[in-house]
Amino acid sequence: MESKKLKTNKNKFFDDIKIIYPQIFSDNRGYFYESWNKKQFNSEFPNFNLCQENHSFSKKNVLRGLHFQISPHAQAKFVECISGKIIDVVVDLRKESPTFLQWGAVELSDQNHIQILIPEGFAHGFYTLSDSAHLIYKVNNYWHKKSERTIIWNDAYLSIDWKLENKPILSEKDSQGQIIDEVISEDLF
Repeated sequence: MESKKLKTNKNKFFDDIKIIYPQIFSDNRGYFYESWNKKQFNSEFPNFNLCQENHSFSKKNVLRGLHFQISPHAQAKFVECISGKIIDVVVDLRKESPTFLQWGAVELSDQNHIQILIPEGFAHGFYTLSDSAHLIYKVNNYWHKKSERTIIWNDAYLSIDWKLENKPILSEKDSQGQIIDEVISEDLF
């Protein structure tokens, strides 16, 4: 497992977000890799204790996010795309951070096997580039409805480049997300 930092939209790096490249063993039959090994993972990321695994299946042009939970139910996420291709987006919501309100994006797919570790304090979303995509993400805190927040995906201040190919397909919740000014006015973390 090799990890690197994710660049922000301002060409800085997020200190706490990790892009993980698992070691792939492939031959004429296909491939094999360990997507998660508790001992190895915890030695590199000791503050991330998993408690739940989620699956998300989306059709082409589905955009999900930007989601996060506030303290004391904030969640860190370990995300991988096991089928299809997405653009995965994060936004730093930590008010004391030098990358506050900056965003970064990485392409995750069943071809590149890249994984992303997103700590607490970041909003997360993705846009499906392929005909469909299946994501698995592990979290370190349980879902808590009253702590859940959604930032509107097309917030003008953030100006996220989602690599849209068509008009995104949104859930009702995601189409009614808050603008960033409303979100950061409350005590988040």
